[in-house]
Amino acid sequence: MAPLPQQCPICADERQWMPDQGQIWTTREQLESEGHRVSISEREPGLYALRVEPKLGIGQTCYLAQTAEGNLLFDVPPYIDAEAVAAVAELGGVQAIAASHPHMFGLQLEWSAAFGAAPVFVCRADAEWLQRTDERIWKYYHETRPLPSVTLQRVGGHFAGSAIALWRGQDGVGVMLSGDSIGPVARQGWVTFMRSFPNYLPLSANVVRRIAASVADLDFDRMYGNFGQVISAGAHSAVQTSAQRYAEWVSGAHDDLT
Repeated sequence: MAPLPQQCPICADERQWMPDQGQIWTTREQLESEGHRVSISEREPGLYALRVEPKLGIGQTCYLAQTAEGNLLFDVPPYIDAEAVAAVAELGGVQAIAASHPHMFGLQLEWSAAFGAAPVFVCRADAEWLQRTDERIWKYYHETRPLPSVTLQRVGGHFAGSAIALWRGQDGVGVMLSGDSIGPVARQGWVTFMRSFPNYLPLSANVVRRIAASVADLDFDRMYGNFGQVISAGAHSAVQTSAQRYAEWVSGAHDDLT
């Protein structure tokens, strides 16, 4: 077994934060002994949210999206065990894996191994952040289809290669799985755009407009964020309207109100 690195560079980056005691390495066995498990809940027909309980790491919500051609695991839970694998297998297993950005790379190769070496799709713009490489990793540029009816679209922002997944619900409506570059907020019908959520680092007006433009031609009406947030209708309009509002504020258009 290779020695552990001094630190995880993804965690040490300015976008992330560390507790006072610094980085702590653990093992799957240790997490299992502490009672960690993967909970799975249906968010809508064909879409399941996966979360680790008790909360582990940043506490992200991951998604299993079912299609006629197989299932996409979008972002991977930071824990895996036989029970979780069996539960996902009952839902059809995993035929493709994709991370929205490097904070979600985590156990993607372990989840791949559990499901017949399912391909792991990584945007080339974020390949430098990979801590482990493998022939199962498929690198793409701006857009790819991990499954015939699922699209991965690079939007950038949070990371240069940050991506969203576009999936079609069983009612035929387009659904965006958004990751961190486009994040639904507490007020229904709005989203925000950040370089770092925990450290409140904003993005420029130009970058936010570019993100909005990158999804302007996509067909979606619902959105799910990677911390469980949801926009149940009007998500496409929410992105465009929110981007305009954000760009105006960070460019000084409303300084007179402050």
